[in-house]
Amino acid sequence: MGSERDGTRAYRRAADYVAAALIFLRDNVLLREPLRREHLKPRLLGHWGSCPGITLVYAALNTLVRERGTDVLLVTGPGHGAPANHANLWLEGTHEDYDPALARDGSGLRELARRYCAPDGFPSHLSPAVPGTIHEGGELGYALSTAFGAAFDAPDRLVACIVGDGEAETGPTAGAWHSTKFLDPATGGAVLPVLHLNGYKISSPTLFATMTDAELTALFRGYGWDPRIVDVTADPGGDPVADAVLDAHTAITGIQRRARAGDPDERPAWPMIVLRSLKGQGAPHRVGGERIEGTFHAHQVPLAGVHEDDEQLAALEAWLRSYRPEELFDEDGRPRPHVLAACPAGERRIGMRPAGDGGRLRRPLDLPPPEPYAVAVPGGPGTATASPTRVLAGWLTEVMRRTEESRDFRIMSPDELASNKLDEVLGASGRAYTWPVHGYAEDLSRGGRVMEVLSEHTCQGWLQGYLQTGRHGLFPTYEAFAPVVDSMLNQYAKWLKMSHEVPWRTPVSSLTYLLTSEGWRQEHNGYSHQGPGFIDNLLTKKSTVTGVYLPPDANTLLVTMERLLADTGRINLVAAGKHPAAQWLDLDAARRHCAAGASTWRWASTNGGEDPELVLACAGGIPTVETLAAAHLLRGDLPAARIRVVNVVDLCALAPPDRHPHGMADAEFRDLFGTDTHVVFGFHGYPAAVHQLLHGRPRPDRFHVRGYVEEGTTTTPHDLLVANGVSRHDLAVTALRHLRGHSAAADLAASYGRRRDRLRAEIRRTGADPAEITEWRWQP
Repeated sequence: MGSERDGTRAYRRAADYVAAALIFLRDNVLLREPLRREHLKPRLLGHWGSCPGITLVYAALNTLVRERGTDVLLVTGPGHGAPANHANLWLEGTHEDYDPALARDGSGLRELARRYCAPDGFPSHLSPAVPGTIHEGGELGYALSTAFGAAFDAPDRLVACIVGDGEAETGPTAGAWHSTKFLDPATGGAVLPVLHLNGYKISSPTLFATMTDAELTALFRGYGWDPRIVDVTADPGGDPVADAVLDAHTAITGIQRRARAGDPDERPAWPMIVLRSLKGQGAPHRVGGERIEGTFHAHQVPLAGVHEDDEQLAALEAWLRSYRPEELFDEDGRPRPHVLAACPAGERRIGMRPAGDGGRLRRPLDLPPPEPYAVAVPGGPGTATASPTRVLAGWLTEVMRRTEESRDFRIMSPDELASNKLDEVLGASGRAYTWPVHGYAEDLSRGGRVMEVLSEHTCQGWLQGYLQTGRHGLFPTYEAFAPVVDSMLNQYAKWLKMSHEVPWRTPVSSLTYLLTSEGWRQEHNGYSHQGPGFIDNLLTKKSTVTGVYLPPDANTLLVTMERLLADTGRINLVAAGKHPAAQWLDLDAARRHCAAGASTWRWASTNGGEDPELVLACAGGIPTVETLAAAHLLRGDLPAARIRVVNVVDLCALAPPDRHPHGMADAEFRDLFGTDTHVVFGFHGYPAAVHQLLHGRPRPDRFHVRGYVEEGTTTTPHDLLVANGVSRHDLAVTALRHLRGHSAAADLAASYGRRRDRLRAEIRRTGADPAEITEWRWQP
């Protein structure tokens, strides 16, 4: 063990050398000849500043793995420090195991340097192409919550998480420090955060760098952590980072041992490390009168003028030679035995842990059949009433029961489960919380798998980490506030798109948002709660990793969720209502409808939906009601009109098949919408989303989409619909404008307009929707 510890400093020198070489060199990567400009890369990319600190942590974790056999997964928040991760993966042989061209010799190192920041190679930050990685770190703030997601229900796993001190300034990271209060030491693993305090962001000091040790200790103790401060700015002898990691691991196993013996700590104070090091430690101290090491000038690429400046070229060569590569690599470029002695062997290597490719660990969920939970519609469409999410809750409760032993399904929600009528699941699993609560509370459980915290960022980070390590989950939230995680959605969609392009990546369970408390029924909460724009953001992402579903009733919601909880490799959005509403399809019809993505509702159409003069289309629960009400008006007042009613449940079915894998074939699209027929479309969200999907279809100008157009206030449900032009009367008036062959159309449209306006005046007088609206039911 002593010799292995002695080799750690040589190992760190080797890793730092390789990391710097990846940034600067495309040839002469082992400096076997004097450095010349033709050896340099034409573009210098990467963030050297965090590389030495990442290697310090990686090497310390290697010591932990070697000496105690611990299962370690690493989440690296400073993703642009990727040269360090690559260096460690190359030294431990993981890169070679995934790709023999990256062998641990001179040719393999030259190939790794060639690929780093090259077209079709490795990007400047972490990515799915990097083994052992579940988090990119391109956008800062999400590493810590992702690490906790990876630790839940993985009792033998230690997730080490490097949090940059710049990243620590973000709101999502600030919220994620509370995650220990949700981690059950009896059933979960542990997270060991390392706050890498190297002092600087791109061009200014970090907030945490201005804090004293006493202030840092007070802050993290207040969060509930047990901090350990390690200062290597003077590069002392020994291995203080490894010592701190081993000490933290001893504390972690103590917390877990007591909990698993039935005597859990009341407020477990999990250890964390504050690592003080110089920014870009090891870089030249000063060049050309400018300080580099220990300043923000080392943050990205030091010596960025090396292509033109002779002094910088000489300084770069001196810097690289200071690592004494001839002592670290043999004549063939292989790391020498004393360097490799610091690496764990085989599957214990950090880059080779199965959780780093979590699809390998994934097992399909044991999903219950939806039949016992389906709503019967014995009297025909619209004759039964149910809350879609309350019906779904019964099915999800059984999912929770079936996964009680496997513990591979969780629900992450920002304190909205009861509001969204999903609280029945608490009968199968309580709300996760490990700290004592002094006061009244319901359904709290240390081992609970329902997780509620008022931070959408934390919920999504938890769920991403959980899914990326082979498990399953669901993210229910208010529709209006899902855009809080717009940027996280962006990052994760890119991660999934790239994952599909990495041959060895195994697909993980899809991330599914269940958006409820939808804007059309947020009239009481007002304008701030009325916003369906999350759909629009998802539709901008690669079609191979996205899906949008708008089930119109409880049975279509059940069928949709049964499909999506078995899905892999995607981000899916489901918008569904929580209030009691009419049920249109029995379960068999719901299955056929969802399989098609969109279909004609012949029972709501005239002439059986054949040879239509006009199509009334709809997508979303509330617009479906208004569209059917408009169809009912027209059937009664203009019976000669041939009107087809089409409901769309898979929104992306509208797209041409060459633009989305769910897109209907051209023939199917024509069968529903014709080629010249006008279509009046009542839509759940912003009209532009439908127009975007229809691009490339025949004559998209014939689609007249009515949706949310940013008109809202605290009002009544029907008044909100009228304000946005989505009410039954607005849809009917729009339809009549395109039923030109009927002489009564114009007068009827005027009549509907007057009726709409009278109803609105009545709403203003009474403050409530009239019975004509609230008591309307479909009648054939």
